[in-house]
Amino acid sequence: MESDLSCLGSGQRGVITRLHFSGGKRRRLMELGFIPGAAVTALQRAPFGGAVSYEVMGTVIALRSADARRIEIETAK
Repeated sequence: MESDLSCLGSGQRGVITRLHFSGGKRRRLMELGFIPGAAVTALQRAPFGGAVSYEVMGTVIALRSADARRIEIETAK
Protein backbone atom coordinates (compact mmCIF):
# COMPACT_ATOMS: atom_id res chain seq x y z
CA MET A 1 0.00 0.00 0.00
CA GLU A 2 1.46 3.39 -1.02
CA SER A 3 1.42 6.35 1.38
CA ASP A 4 3.89 8.84 2.80
CA LEU A 5 6.25 8.69 5.75
CA SER A 6 4.05 10.91 7.93
CA CYS A 7 1.33 8.22 7.93
CA LEU A 8 3.43 5.76 9.96
CA GLY A 9 2.49 5.39 13.62
CA SER A 10 5.04 4.65 16.33
CA GLY A 11 6.59 1.24 15.73
CA GLN A 12 5.26 0.89 12.18
CA ARG A 13 7.60 0.10 9.29
CA GLY A 14 7.68 0.94 5.61
CA VAL A 15 10.01 0.90 2.62
CA ILE A 16 10.95 4.15 0.93
CA THR A 17 9.86 4.27 -2.71
CA ARG A 18 10.41 7.91 -3.72
CA LEU A 19 11.65 11.28 -2.44
CA HIS A 20 9.95 14.47 -3.64
CA PHE A 21 12.94 16.75 -3.03
CA SER A 22 15.60 18.20 -5.27
CA GLY A 23 19.05 19.68 -4.92
CA GLY A 24 20.85 19.85 -1.61
CA LYS A 25 17.97 18.70 0.55
CA ARG A 26 17.50 15.54 -1.53
CA ARG A 27 21.22 14.83 -1.43
CA ARG A 28 21.40 15.35 2.34
CA LEU A 29 18.44 13.03 3.03
CA MET A 30 19.97 10.37 0.81
CA GLU A 31 23.29 10.72 2.66
CA LEU A 32 21.37 10.09 5.89
CA GLY A 33 19.93 6.84 4.47
CA PHE A 34 16.58 7.96 3.04
CA ILE A 35 17.04 6.15 -0.26
CA PRO A 36 14.52 4.15 -2.30
CA GLY A 37 14.45 0.57 -1.05
CA ALA A 38 15.53 1.40 2.51
CA ALA A 39 13.38 0.19 5.39
CA VAL A 40 12.25 2.91 7.80
CA THR A 41 10.55 2.67 11.21
CA ALA A 42 8.67 5.47 12.98
CA LEU A 43 9.90 5.65 16.57
CA GLN A 44 8.51 8.59 18.49
CA ARG A 45 6.32 11.60 17.74
CA ALA A 46 6.90 14.97 19.41
CA PRO A 47 3.87 16.56 21.08
CA PHE A 48 1.63 19.01 19.21
CA GLY A 49 2.48 17.72 15.73
CA GLY A 50 6.20 18.38 15.93
CA ALA A 51 9.02 16.30 14.52
CA VAL A 52 8.96 12.51 14.37
CA SER A 53 12.02 10.34 14.90
CA TYR A 54 12.65 7.58 12.35
CA GLU A 55 15.16 4.74 12.30
CA VAL A 56 16.67 4.19 8.87
CA MET A 57 19.80 2.17 8.12
CA GLY A 58 20.72 1.94 11.81
CA THR A 59 20.49 5.70 12.42
CA VAL A 60 17.79 7.71 14.21
CA ILE A 61 16.78 10.90 12.39
CA ALA A 62 14.04 13.41 13.32
CA LEU A 63 12.05 14.96 10.47
CA ARG A 64 9.38 17.64 10.43
CA SER A 65 5.99 16.38 9.29
CA ALA A 66 6.12 18.64 6.20
CA ASP A 67 9.29 16.84 5.07
CA ALA A 68 7.95 13.40 5.98
CA ARG A 69 4.93 14.00 3.73
CA ARG A 70 7.31 14.38 0.78
CA ILE A 71 8.77 10.86 1.19
CA GLU A 72 6.67 8.09 -0.38
CA ILE A 73 6.68 4.69 1.27
CA GLU A 74 5.15 1.29 0.76
CA THR A 75 3.72 -0.53 3.76
CA ALA A 76 2.67 -4.16 4.16
CA LYS A 77 -1.05 -4.89 4.28
